[in-house]
Amino acid sequence: MADESDLPHLQSLLRASLRQHRDFPKPGILFEDILPIFASPTLHATLLQALELHIQSAHPPTLTPPFAGVDVVVGLEARGFLFGPSLALKLGAGFVPVRKSGKLPGECVKVAYEKEYGTDWFEMQVGAIKPGQRVLVVDDIIATGGSAKAAGELVGMLGGVLVEYVFILELDFLKGREKLGAPVYTLLKGQEEG
Repeated sequence: MADESDLPHLQSLLRASLRQHRDFPKPGILFEDILPIFASPTLHATLLQALELHIQSAHPPTLTPPFAGVDVVVGLEARGFLFGPSLALKLGAGFVPVRKSGKLPGECVKVAYEKEYGTDWFEMQVGAIKPGQRVLVVDDIIATGGSAKAAGELVGMLGGVLVEYVFILELDFLKGREKLGAPVYTLLKGQEEG
């Protein structure tokens, strides 16, 4: 069984699998493509193993209150859906999606967030998170932090306790983590500015 000492090796395997695309989706952008991870069952399993090692270490379950661990994994539309449900299953936690406005049935809580070209809205179903549940928010990349912050606000609106944000990559130069009101963990080192 792997332990935290295996994490650097797992990170190296995952980082080597990423592809970069220049000038996508517009000129001047160097796009980090995580999809090769999901095209390989071995790399997908490696991703889940690496994230689980960190989360089990940072939030170990306990037998006494507050019971620690993670009760719910919240995944952001759309790439948080690629690994959020699998990670939740490995952790013995529930999975709750955060979707763009109008995509979820039933009563929802809603919050606005700033995008590069204006404002958008995220929603979560009322009752999806119970008050006091320990929640982990996951997404593929943290850039400006706007969408992750909105997801954290939704967790708070439903009474959840946000224990950590977890990302595969971080674009450090955009300083998105500074907007987030909980610990931030990034599995892989992101690109530098320029």
